[in-house]
Amino acid sequence: MTTFASRLHSHLSRTPEKIALTLIQAGRPDRSLRYHELLREAHGYVQVLADRGIQPGEVVVLILQHGEELVASYLGAVILGAVPSIMPFLTEKLSPERYRADLAALVSVTRPAAIVTYDEFEAEVRGTLQVNHSVRTVILTSQVVAAHEQSNSSWEGLKRNPRDVVLLQHSSGTTGLQKGVALSHQAVFNQLSAYSRVLDLKSTDVVVSWLPLYHDMGLIAGFLMPLLEGLHLVLMSPFDWVRAPYRLMQAVSQYKGTLSWLPNFAYNFCSQKIRDHQIQGVDLSSWRAIVNCSEPVRPESHAAFYGRFHRYGLSKNSLHTSYAMAENVFAVTQSDLKGEPLVEEIDREIFLTQRRVESSTGEGKLGMMSSGNPLPNVRIKILDESGVPVPDRTIGEIALLSDCMLRGYYNRPDETKKAFKDKWYLTGDFGYFSGGELFVTGRKKDMIIVGGRNIHPQDLESLTYEVPGVHAGRSVAFGIFNEEQGTEEVVIVTEVEPGEAADRESIAEAIRQHVTKNSAIALRNVKVVESNWIIKTSSGKTARLANKEKYLIEGLQ
Repeated sequence: MTTFASRLHSHLSRTPEKIALTLIQAGRPDRSLRYHELLREAHGYVQVLADRGIQPGEVVVLILQHGEELVASYLGAVILGAVPSIMPFLTEKLSPERYRADLAALVSVTRPAAIVTYDEFEAEVRGTLQVNHSVRTVILTSQVVAAHEQSNSSWEGLKRNPRDVVLLQHSSGTTGLQKGVALSHQAVFNQLSAYSRVLDLKSTDVVVSWLPLYHDMGLIAGFLMPLLEGLHLVLMSPFDWVRAPYRLMQAVSQYKGTLSWLPNFAYNFCSQKIRDHQIQGVDLSSWRAIVNCSEPVRPESHAAFYGRFHRYGLSKNSLHTSYAMAENVFAVTQSDLKGEPLVEEIDREIFLTQRRVESSTGEGKLGMMSSGNPLPNVRIKILDESGVPVPDRTIGEIALLSDCMLRGYYNRPDETKKAFKDKWYLTGDFGYFSGGELFVTGRKKDMIIVGGRNIHPQDLESLTYEVPGVHAGRSVAFGIFNEEQGTEEVVIVTEVEPGEAADRESIAEAIRQHVTKNSAIALRNVKVVESNWIIKTSSGKTARLANKEKYLIEGLQ
């Protein structure tokens, strides 16, 4: 039976000279590692973890920047049979106070045996550990010595049972770091088997990714799947990408990339930020699938991306969609790679007020893009508020059942119990079925109810990006209850592009008019702010509750 360690060992034995990973880091030459080189570097971490007394099945938290040390330490923990869990590294984009609270919560609940980090971050880690005694050792990357030999006797991971927990993923919500998703070897391989068939994976495929490895999209699609399936992985830093998104196009062109996964905002970001002179000579014709997932997918984003890059060889049929989550390892659905994702034009008013879907060609229409069909090993049903399945084209909560679901939230039986109903996992996402395909409409907890209308904040945020001067991807919408009116009022906070700060009031008024004209609400409350006001989660999603709290606190000052 297969485990992570046995699959890696198989690649080492059969194709030691095959390039497994190419690391792209700004300011450094690209570095390609063959399987024997990659696993030799990992073996240095195997030795230091073993020397510190870390046992198979114990959790090892990795707090490292995107790069060689993170990859080597993750694989080293797997080879030893320990359970790796990646924590985001503290950057200027994260609030230090919130980061420390999240780290303390993770350590308290997960109770890791070891933390691996850098010398310069040691004091930060030990400061958190002063109130928690579960961590037996802190390992610094400077203490790891490269291994010259790889003895199979030290591969304790080869002795693990496929049903054992192999990794923890921590979601990035406000309290998500307290809910580690525990996944077994078998669950991950069940996912990879089903997803590989849907994607028609080939040994010649090249995955190009900038996604962070502490998020399921990056960890599974952009790291573990290519390494475990024997594909060439070209990996760049998310921080390098956000500073220079054209590097993704250059990497696809240079290494003949065939597969990538992107969150929806990245389509807009690339379309708006990349200049022609930055991608002169780039050829994107090798890209056979760029999969949009991680948040509700937008047809406008696909149209903008294709319109911007088709002259560089991008095929329209390469733009695809998926609905994914850590609790199912990764993919739940996937659009058919033989065609384009289905787009429906529906009546906006009926969608908002009656929780059902009707086709429309009038002015009030809303474009909805499918996230595809369920994977072969996944079943999905849509439930109403009472947990009863609803008919097609009726909006409800998405529930799923598969052989690659989480075993449970690590050390959180209370949260595990709440998440399941008769063995079905309740996702907390809203959506509907149409023609056998899943359409995702938003998060249950983010819903704003205004005068009986169900308002998805993502819809309003997308409208703000159509207003000149608004910083793409940097708006947040939420509801605040109005005691006098007895219902919620919508508030939108928006960051403006650099150089637009002096024109805040006119931009705010333009947002009010545009959102009111194109939605079911009359928008009054708009706050235009400076850059870096809006709080994002570690995976780049908008932290709506945290932003709502910040807005209310500033209003009291």
